[in-house]
Amino acid sequence: MSSPATGSPTLPTGRAAEVRRLSEQFPRFLRVLHAFKSLATAGDARERAALVLLFPLTRLGPVRQSALAEAVHADPSTISRHVAWLVEQGLVQRVADESDGRATRLVVTDAGGAAVERLAEERTAQLSGMLAGWSDADLAALTGLFGRLLDDLTAALPSDPRLPSVPPVPREKP
Repeated sequence: MSSPATGSPTLPTGRAAEVRRLSEQFPRFLRVLHAFKSLATAGDARERAALVLLFPLTRLGPVRQSALAEAVHADPSTISRHVAWLVEQGLVQRVADESDGRATRLVVTDAGGAAVERLAEERTAQLSGMLAGWSDADLAALTGLFGRLLDDLTAALPSDPRLPSVPPVPREKP
């Protein structure tokens, strides 16, 4: 935007300014998130990426590998490598698809469930330390608003009727 009289840029005000500010914070958020992922993957990054797939697999329940790739917006060949590693480690097993005997579905094993719980506890402990200086009210506000933002971002994604529906996490009303 520019001012017709001066030709200089016109800065947005009010709501538009806040939306712009938020849009400018997204790249920073992604960089910081990437940096934390790098710290967490000090060992084998491929192993950690495979382990992260246990979360949607746990949430979705038995699912075909192709549906998993679509659900996490990843390349099927990448998902294939990660799933092969998870199966090899005994964290996921392939079971016959009851609706199509030629296909298989992925199921998280007990060992995979334990790995999900361990990863969730690590993530929670890390965030708890980072947010120690936040008041309970601020943390509740962030959690509610961030969940709402994620719901709206998810709703804006193109939908694919072949994907299993993922129910939103219930939130308390403010």
